[in-house]
Amino acid sequence: MYTLVYSITKEEHPETVYINLTNSCTNSCIFCLRTQKDDVCGAEMWHDDEYEFEDIVDQFQKFQPYVKNVVFCGYGEPFLRKAMMKEFCKYLRANYPDIKIRVNTNGHANAIYKTNVAEEFKGLIDSVSISLNAANEHDYDEICKPKIKNAYNEVKKFIKSCVEAGIDVSASIVTGFDKVHYIDADECEKIAAELGAKFRNREFIENGY
Repeated sequence: MYTLVYSITKEEHPETVYINLTNSCTNSCIFCLRTQKDDVCGAEMWHDDEYEFEDIVDQFQKFQPYVKNVVFCGYGEPFLRKAMMKEFCKYLRANYPDIKIRVNTNGHANAIYKTNVAEEFKGLIDSVSISLNAANEHDYDEICKPKIKNAYNEVKKFIKSCVEAGIDVSASIVTGFDKVHYIDADECEKIAAELGAKFRNREFIENGY
């Protein structure tokens, strides 16, 4: 069975686990870990999306009863499996109401589904980390190579919609991955603040976890 639930620590009983819903993505970011390796901490991340809801539950249960945080983050964009993510969020809320739920996303969800996805997940998730990744559209397109139109503006609109839905929002960038693409971190932080979000500068980790 491929990896749907994994940890990024070597602890026997990790408090945080990650959900690898899909390998599909609407970006092809030049710093993405999946272009460098096939695993995270030894967990094979590639799969074909051919799994059932029960498969996630079964893998999640192997980490219980120690889990305090669940993060939707893997080798793809989790909102591309929106229905599956929503079902698992409802399962967690019903059975483990104290667990905090976060989604790490590229911020394309509203553009993909042509609806306010943030409102759909209001009350189901606690926080979201949205990849802003650049201070302007040109740099974003160079770094993230999006497969949807007007992607950078869609990311900013999604950040705002999540803030308006009462979700705890962090807008993130990745720096230090090469010497070619300069990212204006101060300007990105300013943009995040203008949208009502927190800001996080993630230092690039060579070969990941």
